[in-house]
Amino acid sequence: MKQTFITSYKLKNTYRVNSIIYSIKQLPILKKYLSDSLYSNEGLKILANVISVFIEIIKTFLFKFLYIAIVIFGLSQVYDNPQALNFLHIFVFFTFIGAILNTFMFNPSKDKYYALVLMRMDAKSYTLTNYCYSLIQTFLGFLPFCIIFGLLAKLPLLITFSLPFFVIFSKVIFSAYTLIDFKKTKIAKNENLPSKIFWVIILILIVLALGLPYLKVTINLEIYLILFILLGFLAIKSLQIIKTFPFYKQMYKQLLNPQNVYVMSNANNVETIKQNVNKQIEFDASISSSKKGYAFFHELFIKRHRKILGKTIKKQMIYISIISIIGIIVTLTIPKTHKSINNIMMSSLPYFVFIMYLINRGQSITQAMFINCDHAMLSYKFYREPRVVLGIFKQRLKTLIGLNILPAFIIGITLVLLLYLSGGTNNILNYFVLFFSTICLSIFFSVHYLVMYYLLQPYNINTEIKSSTYKIVQFMTYFICYYMIELKLPTLYFGACAVIFCLLYSLISLIIIYRLAPKTFKIRL
Repeated sequence: MKQTFITSYKLKNTYRVNSIIYSIKQLPILKKYLSDSLYSNEGLKILANVISVFIEIIKTFLFKFLYIAIVIFGLSQVYDNPQALNFLHIFVFFTFIGAILNTFMFNPSKDKYYALVLMRMDAKSYTLTNYCYSLIQTFLGFLPFCIIFGLLAKLPLLITFSLPFFVIFSKVIFSAYTLIDFKKTKIAKNENLPSKIFWVIILILIVLALGLPYLKVTINLEIYLILFILLGFLAIKSLQIIKTFPFYKQMYKQLLNPQNVYVMSNANNVETIKQNVNKQIEFDASISSSKKGYAFFHELFIKRHRKILGKTIKKQMIYISIISIIGIIVTLTIPKTHKSINNIMMSSLPYFVFIMYLINRGQSITQAMFINCDHAMLSYKFYREPRVVLGIFKQRLKTLIGLNILPAFIIGITLVLLLYLSGGTNNILNYFVLFFSTICLSIFFSVHYLVMYYLLQPYNINTEIKSSTYKIVQFMTYFICYYMIELKLPTLYFGACAVIFCLLYSLISLIIIYRLAPKTFKIRL
């Protein structure tokens, strides 16, 4: 097993190093001067290995730090209960959510495909060694920050030390449950595509994690210790199930299929994507449009692909509506929450920048546009003429804004109602700014993603992202939006700035697209 792990780790690291070198080659200025011989350059390989180690450290520690510091510790300060109990309560329920959504074992990643399908490594040996490594990595990543922030929340030292074990126990138990389920159903679960029942469970866990503390109901130390001991006992049994499970090969044969891992040959990959897409495209010959020119072309596309474009938005609207109703009910029934909610509405609008970033479907919709239209149309020269690019860009922008503005509208109305029900404000402009700034943030991200798509078109024919510049801009967008969580600014001032910025960004984007997109809007090699 030791040799299996060493081989698999070298394979994963080689893939990562080559990806880093490829990303360096794709940088706008450097790509003109760098050739394919870079892959054999020892100096660059050393640099890429250093970056790879740095990525592994970030994966182990940085995200755990942000999770514990912002999500767990940050939310634990919102409620009036003792912070230690809030911290413990939120940690427990969010750990259960993490056990469902992040298992490692059921993630159909490319390194698994290379190792188990292409290199035909022993599935059981590969899984057990790499799963143990992921558990150790998770434990070491959580340990220092659970202790530091747990002590800051005034939890006993012994409890803070037990929290990483609680995470491991939960993950092991859920993994064992999924393996047992595979034995019964012969259906491999993909953690990236949770079933509807799991989404319902996750929603319930979120409500319990964030709703119960408002009701002054939290998990105390005694309940936690009982739960910890119970999970510890179940985890020991679960490890035995994981160790003796005989069907890893069959499970991964099903899990690592082309629909889950797009690493097949170009022809097979495109064919697989087309098969998936064709199931959702409407081929009704009666579908038509009364419009002309670019609007005609675009409207036909929208009508035939409305299932793809609107499905996720509809789900978002349902989930947001449920959360909104819960928030309004809590505000109406628990007067003690009014002060906290009112403070959030009046000073934490920057926090909603990150929320609007998360719910915006700009990236997924632009990918659908590429798969279903642009990867074919970009082979024609006229499709990249300035007037054509700008004409279709404006039509797509209208659609993208129209789709994303629907959940934003629900959020905006909810924020206004929460502000009013929690005590209101003396300045009536706050109501208007709160609503319109939410709408403008949605418009901004719609514009931003479409501008990124046209200026940095990142996809190759297999819909893989091959632009390192796109990834950098994407990361910077995420980082800036995440940083906004920490800002505390009056709603009126921040909202007014958001509205003005959105308008200016939208106008400037039209000029930039007209001048630059004809050169940049092309299929990546």
